[in-house]
Amino acid sequence: QVQLVESGGGMVQPGGSLKLSCAASGIVFDFYTMGWHRQAPGKQRELVASISRGDYTNYADAVKGRFTVSKDNAKNTVSLQMNSLNPEDTAVYYCNAAGFFGATRREYWGQGIQVTVSS
Repeated sequence: QVQLVESGGGMVQPGGSLKLSCAASGIVFDFYTMGWHRQAPGKQRELVASISRGDYTNYADAVKGRFTVSKDNAKNTVSLQMNSLNPEDTAVYYCNAAGFFGATRREYWGQGIQVTVSS
C-alpha cells in the first residue's frame, strides 16, 4: 500500500526552526512531484512548497526565503526546513505525492502533522 508518513512536527517559539520529513513507500518515488501543503484553522488547504522530478522547487509567497524543500531519492524522503517561524505558520502540514501516468493523475496524502508556533 501507499504510505506517506510525516515526522518532525511539534511546538516551537516564534523565530525558531523545525524540520519536517516525509517518508514515502509503495510508490516509485522518482516518478512523483513531492510537496507540502498546510491547513490552518478556518482556512483552506494551501500549497507550501513542492519539488519536481527535475528538482525544480516552488514556494508560496508567504514562506519564500524562510522554508526550503529538499528530497533524498535514496531514502524516498522529502523534507521541509522551516526557519524564522511565526504564529501564522501554525497549521497541520500534509505531505503530498502527485504524478501523471498516461492521462491518469495519481495523488496521495499523508495523515498530516501539527506545527504550532507560539510563545
